[in-house]
Amino acid sequence: MDIASIIALVGGCTVIVLGVITSGGSLGGIIDVPSIFVTVGGSFAALFFVAPLKQVLGMFGVLGRVFKTYSYGEQTLIQNMVALSEKARREGILALEEGLEDLDDPFLKNGLRMVVDGTDGAIIKDIMEREMNQMESRHMDYINLVNQWAGYGPGFGMLGTVIGLIGMLNNLEDKSSLGPNMAVALITTLYGSMLANWIFGPMAQKLIGQNKAEMASKEMVLEGVLSIQAGDNPRILAMKLLAYLDPKTRKVVEADVLKD
Repeated sequence: MDIASIIALVGGCTVIVLGVITSGGSLGGIIDVPSIFVTVGGSFAALFFVAPLKQVLGMFGVLGRVFKTYSYGEQTLIQNMVALSEKARREGILALEEGLEDLDDPFLKNGLRMVVDGTDGAIIKDIMEREMNQMESRHMDYINLVNQWAGYGPGFGMLGTVIGLIGMLNNLEDKSSLGPNMAVALITTLYGSMLANWIFGPMAQKLIGQNKAEMASKEMVLEGVLSIQAGDNPRILAMKLLAYLDPKTRKVVEADVLKD
């Protein structure tokens, strides 16, 4: 569970509620079902123009990732890659075939399989980079869809406001209803702003961060595989991979993998 996302959800809700109460309003005053239909439902319906049905519906599973934490095991990855490099230097590249099926990471397994098969380094790099690019492209398709939803929210909020104003102008003879009707008309603008600035916009940014972290781990695997294929000294491989870590984590791992 990603506590930061929970804080964002609960904290944002709390701020809005406190803002309404301290301004002299009531929670019932900002809850309007027709406005929800127009803003949330309308902006969601527009997404079906943007992407296929399967992708739009699959977006909800992607949004669920915002509330989970993911670790790509960079520290363990470096230790394992150094161990594999030492084994390859000591026993030969073919010795790596023995434990390939025990590896949990398909990306690493496929890369090492090509190394064992004697594939040229340039070809290995091209294939693995293609796989990374396709993976990132799939990620970004969903992220862009979330961003689209965030962008459409304010537009449909304004549309709901216009609809409300039209209804209000059609009943100008009832002076007592002008204030309440104006308030209801503006609620859709509030909902649109919430969709863009509190929910889907920030969610898209969280997903972008997760994508960057995963791509960095794949780059580490690619770097390690190419280093093993080239026959680099395990210490050189370790130094290449350590560059991907933040200074604090690097210092901890460095003491283990660069020991004499």
